[in-house]
Amino acid sequence: MKREWLNVYFVMGSPDCDGRDPRVVLEEAINGGITLFQFREKGSGAKTGAEKLKLARELKAICHKHAVPFIVNDDFELALEVEADGVHIGQEDTAISFVKERLASGMVIGVSCHTMEEATEAVRTGADYIGVGPMYFTTTKKDIREVKGSEVIRQIRKVGMTIPIVGIGGISVENAVEVLEAGSDGVAVISAISKAVSPSFAAKELGRIHNIVKN
Repeated sequence: MKREWLNVYFVMGSPDCDGRDPRVVLEEAINGGITLFQFREKGSGAKTGAEKLKLARELKAICHKHAVPFIVNDDFELALEVEADGVHIGQEDTAISFVKERLASGMVIGVSCHTMEEATEAVRTGADYIGVGPMYFTTTKKDIREVKGSEVIRQIRKVGMTIPIVGIGGISVENAVEVLEAGSDGVAVISAISKAVSPSFAAKELGRIHNIVKN
């Protein structure tokens, strides 16, 4: 995968949009410059079955129309069915080795990590990138792990791991600089874009901050 995919990584499902059409929110976010999209259909009121599949296909079509890679959270079978660009799994989800065996050639696999040990194991088993967090407190995920800030990213970089890293969890325009300066290649956000008055402006601001820190 390309490291720059992680610059401004937008994660969203229909429950994250405060009643707005997720397709419209995604279009606005893309107009603002997001570099990767993850379909994460979880939480109260999340679509299932045929409805979830239909929405996944619609969002993937929007992404590909604008040349933005489309990743599916957890559900590798759905990722295969909609021909996604990859899948992202958590520590409590299916094992990386099991998922890698079933993905189509060229599909990316991302793994959520919360500690140095988990990051080391993800690298060993072939993750293409890791999502490290939670950086800050967030109400988006109900199963949130202990907040450790950007220190884990610093530790991972300090031992020489070069795997692409994206920070996630409670990241906003106000605190993104700290995450990027710690060694993250980019920031992954949900509500900072999905609940913004202007998803386009929010995405643009995160991209601007990324460019300032990394260039």
